[in-house]
Amino acid sequence: MRNLVLFGPPGAGKGTQSEFLVKHYNLVHLSTGDVFRFNIKGGTELGKLAQSYMNKGELVPDEVTISMLEQEVEKRPDAKGFIFDGFPRTTAQAVALDKFLEARGVSIESMLALEVEVEELKKRLLARAETSGRADDADPSVIQNRIDVYNAETAPVANFYKTAGKFKSINGLGSKEDVTGRLVAAIG
Repeated sequence: MRNLVLFGPPGAGKGTQSEFLVKHYNLVHLSTGDVFRFNIKGGTELGKLAQSYMNKGELVPDEVTISMLEQEVEKRPDAKGFIFDGFPRTTAQAVALDKFLEARGVSIESMLALEVEVEELKKRLLARAETSGRADDADPSVIQNRIDVYNAETAPVANFYKTAGKFKSINGLGSKEDVTGRLVAAIG
């Protein structure tokens, strides 16, 4: 089973690249944003619990996020592997993911970190705002805050995978096809 963590700041190209990787390697794409929306919209117990934190402006606790992802993995016992997109966001989540996968006799093969310079991220997000209508991509101060939060809170997760020898830095600049080629080469 091939399990990959696709990692990078907002605008690095995770969504674009995961589409290709899902098809190429026959993997299941697990986006925490999609999983949250599904559970909240569906009114599941975990969705209601997550919404209760979000309504207070609080972060959803790791245990809730992890439980949602575990349910998604368990729904697909015949999967050839997973791409985790937007997860783990903290070292505690990375440790929990490893324990969960270990109990299933599998592990994360590698963390593929898309590296893109800050100015390019800003350009990409502003361009995406024009085509997607996402308000969080249209405001430069919101974009900067998202990048700052990523650098402060999420980027340190890379050290967890570096220590485990599973971190792979991928140059995220260039055409979609160039970046895809680099990812395929890194995966092997």
